[in-house]
Formats: sequence, C-alpha cells, structure tokens
Amino acid sequence: MGRNSVASQVTKGRGKGLTKGRARHMVAVAVAEGAPIFEIAIPVEIFGRVRPGMPELGYDVRVCNPESGPVPAGGGFTAHSGDTYALLAEADTVIVPAVRDVAEELPADLVAAVREAHANGARVASLCTGAFVLAAAGLLDGRRATTHWLYGQQFRSRFPAVDFDPSVLYIDHGDVLTSAGTTAGIDLCLAMVAADHGADIANTLARRMVAPTHRSGGQAQYVETPAPPDRRDSLSPLLDWMRTHLSETLTVADLARQANVAERTLVRRFHSAVGTTPGKWLTEQRVLHARRLLETTDLPVERVASAAGLGGAANLRHHFTEVVGVAPSDYRRAFRKPGA
Repeated sequence: MGRNSVASQVTKGRGKGLTKGRARHMVAVAVAEGAPIFEIAIPVEIFGRVRPGMPELGYDVRVCNPESGPVPAGGGFTAHSGDTYALLAEADTVIVPAVRDVAEELPADLVAAVREAHANGARVASLCTGAFVLAAAGLLDGRRATTHWLYGQQFRSRFPAVDFDPSVLYIDHGDVLTSAGTTAGIDLCLAMVAADHGADIANTLARRMVAPTHRSGGQAQYVETPAPPDRRDSLSPLLDWMRTHLSETLTVADLARQANVAERTLVRRFHSAVGTTPGKWLTEQRVLHARRLLETTDLPVERVASAAGLGGAANLRHHFTEVVGVAPSDYRRAFRKPGA
C-alpha cells in the first residue's frame, strides 16, 4: 500500500468507512463508452458484493453513465444505470475504469466530472488506462503515476508533467491512485479496502476472491520479452519458505543455500521474477505480518517487532512508517479489531 494511504485515512477521518455525512461510503464507478467490462466489474465485485461470513463493509457502489444515458461497454455489454457523472461530485471515492482507446479524444464531460469530484474531496482512482482521464483532469501533474506498460510511451508524450513509472502495479497518493494494466486494478482496489478497514479484512476478502492481497514487485515482470520465462526458474517454493521464517534472521547467503543457487544467481532471479531485491521483498512481508499482529493481537510493539523479524520497536517503527505511512501505534488504534 502506498505510503500516504493509511495516514490520509486516519488523519482525514476517511478510514473505517467514514463518509461525507452519510451512513455509507459512496463509490462511483464512472463508465465511458467502450470501457472494458473487466475493469468495470473489478470495483463492483470488490466494493459492491456482500459476502456471507464477512462483515458488511459499508460501501454504496454506483455505476455512473454520461448524461446521454446507457452506454455500450466492452464485450457486447451495455451499462444501464440511472446515475450519471453528476453523482461523482457527491461521491467519497471515484473509480475510472480503462478507456476504450487511448488514441481517441477523452470524454470532456468525464474529465470535468473527475476534476470536480477531486476538488470536492473525493478519493479518485484509475484502473489501467483510466489514468489518461486523471491526467487530463490535471490530478497527476507533478506526481508519480502509472498505467498499463503498453501505453507508457503515449502517456509520457501526452502528459509530460506527470512522473510516469511503468514498473509498479499501483501508486497510492492517498487522494489520487493509479494502477497498471488489467488485473492490477484488483491490487489497487484491495489496497483501498485495506486503507479503509485494515489489512486483516483485505486479506480475508482476497482469500475469498482467490487473489493475493499484495503482490510484491511490479508490472516490469509482465513486460513482453524476446524469450518466454523458464518455468523451472520459479521462486515460489523459496518465497513460501521465507514467509514461514519471517521471525528469523535471513541473509542472502541463507536464501541462496535454501534455493541451492549462488548468491548472485539468487539476486538475478529475484529481480527477474519478483521485480525487487530479496531484502526489500522480505521487509514488505515482515511489515505485512506486523500489520496483521497489530490488528488482531494485544502483543506489545516489541513483541510484534520480534515476531515479524524486524528486531526491536525502533526498527519496526522505521520500516512500518516507511511502507504504511503511519506509526505502528497509530495503525493499531485505527484498525485493531474489537476484542483482539
């Protein structure tokens, strides 16, 4: 999750489902003509579906069409809704799915509605090429942003004021979020659920969807290369082993021995398969485990740090704040489950 996500939720009172004076958090999905049905379905599925055995998350999902009414979406589907872009001005969260063709002129009414929604305090997110709409609205100027790697050159050329990063799955600035191609929209929406309700709820939801709560690395690992990856080079067994040994001191040498490869080979394989270094991946997993412990136990911070393999409380605070955006104690106050 982005560094500012939880911090913004806690300090602005937008976390835990709190809204603009309403009982429910309104999520407006802004559909343009030809929008791919998959990207429309992602936020509807994640924010709009009530799942048996899970707490009701308090989202009110609205699919919003242009003033002209229902529009044909991708795959032969038509988006029927009584809500229009005018509702975006009242929403707590606005999500812009991918557009049909980045070479086409972007819908001016959608761009204007997204700009107004953000000015009114909405959290605005884009899925895949929906980032072109956010950039056209001026929400990404001077900020890091991402979109599908395939359209990186067009994005850079069209929006030079945006700091485009093609290597990540999503970028979270708290008030503005962008995701990479297609399935990265799931990563982004789950991150927003984690920001609103905590990592434990997001983890449960991800398991119900048979999806990872957080994929390490970025979309660099999916960019087309001249030769297909060697399936024998999978790091899955090592990654699973690392997750079960988070509390231990693990060096690159330890990991190389476990994988039965040379240290330099291990580092190369990590960059190729995961998109980051062994140390950074391990720190991310330890912080994720610390989040679960802070939410679900009353362990002192020192014990949480030890159980997560982050040494002492000072080291936990450093890494936790770097990754999550708030101190462990603030995170626990915001997201600890009642009775834990």
